[in-house]
Amino acid sequence: MRTVIFATLGALACVGVSIALAQTYPMGWGPNPVLPDPDKKLIPTTKVAPVERWQGDDKPLPASGFNVTAYARDLDHPRWVYVLPNGDVLVAESAAPPKPEDGKGIKGAIMKHMMKKAGSVTPSANRITLLRDLDERGVAKTRGTFLKDLNSPIGMVLVDKDLYVANTDAVVRFPYTEGATSISAAGIKVLDLPAGPLNHHWTKNITASPDGRFLYVTVGSNSNVGENGMDKEEGRAAIWEYERATGKSRLFATGLRNPNGMAWEPKTKVLWTVVNERDELGDDLVPDYLTSVKDGAFYGWPYSYFGQHVDARPKPPRPEMVQKAVMPDYGLGSHTASLGLAFYEAKLFPASWQGGAFIGQHGSWNRKEFSGYKVVFVPFADGRPSGPPIDFLAGFLSRDGKARGRPVGVAVDKVGALLVADDVGNVVWRVSPAAR
Repeated sequence: MRTVIFATLGALACVGVSIALAQTYPMGWGPNPVLPDPDKKLIPTTKVAPVERWQGDDKPLPASGFNVTAYARDLDHPRWVYVLPNGDVLVAESAAPPKPEDGKGIKGAIMKHMMKKAGSVTPSANRITLLRDLDERGVAKTRGTFLKDLNSPIGMVLVDKDLYVANTDAVVRFPYTEGATSISAAGIKVLDLPAGPLNHHWTKNITASPDGRFLYVTVGSNSNVGENGMDKEEGRAAIWEYERATGKSRLFATGLRNPNGMAWEPKTKVLWTVVNERDELGDDLVPDYLTSVKDGAFYGWPYSYFGQHVDARPKPPRPEMVQKAVMPDYGLGSHTASLGLAFYEAKLFPASWQGGAFIGQHGSWNRKEFSGYKVVFVPFADGRPSGPPIDFLAGFLSRDGKARGRPVGVAVDKVGALLVADDVGNVVWRVSPAAR
């Protein structure tokens, strides 16, 4: 009898622990986020943090036990970072290209005003800058133009001696020599990407398979939820696969509204991505998400969200597509604008920070209370998310709601520190354990 009682109490305790753990996830976060009913308004909520950039030696606030330094300041809209094998850091200084067909009408005018207020409307530098080494203050010793005259570049990846850059309209290949501080050779276009005069989600990221055989390229949708017509979405809201040897390309996964960051999970070598989800369904819909990417899978956009929750706005409805929709692995909060992604494989950070995913959240514009504007960490175990998120780098918002910066791309440098591109603050931050 005593054994049965203890077994029952043990089972109840386990249930209690599970419930307690489930309750520790913020709303819209985790593997099974609770989703409210849609709250679609005639006039959508628009609230963006106005820009008031970092002054002097101001900097964001890292998690306990860490220190943050400005690896490079006074950049021009640094959007993405990539670390070469020799430790050199490439920074894509980039903004939206001209998009004459995007943002027309009253709604478009409001959006342009909001994006300008947020510091997102600026001429594109169209270059990649190289940063090298550290001085005693944690600042890059060497800084110079690595590539110029690009077209709103974001993603970068080196395979063998080929450096691939994802411009807004094409993947371009450049010859690379280790230690080079610049590339003057003309690039060779290897893959056209959907762009054109609409080009609503203009950023294109790129990564390579672990064996270097394939490239994977993200392409965001040409609208919020298909309102420009599905004929404008050909080849979009997707991740493309490109075979380097043959030049053949195909859609690898679809229904991903605006995928950006991509990375290979260290243990399973499975591709993961973060996706910036749709707007105008209320403060707490729809959560951005982190998910493994399954070959041939459809993730719902625009017909459903977070699996098979129907979005009634696309016309005509496509119930057969809703039935195909795959549920993402992990919610990242609504309107957080989750963009950057890096798994931590180095040994510099304490063990509790190893193996998981760092995610750059650019910050909300379609929510009454601000969300995002920080870098978060999602712990992993056995190749899967294993717990609630942890704030790793915050303080991008001032107490009165001004944006001193907005984090985007993240990467791990050769030593094991985390680099964060801050495109509004015009800084690349470097976070490392505090000196003992």
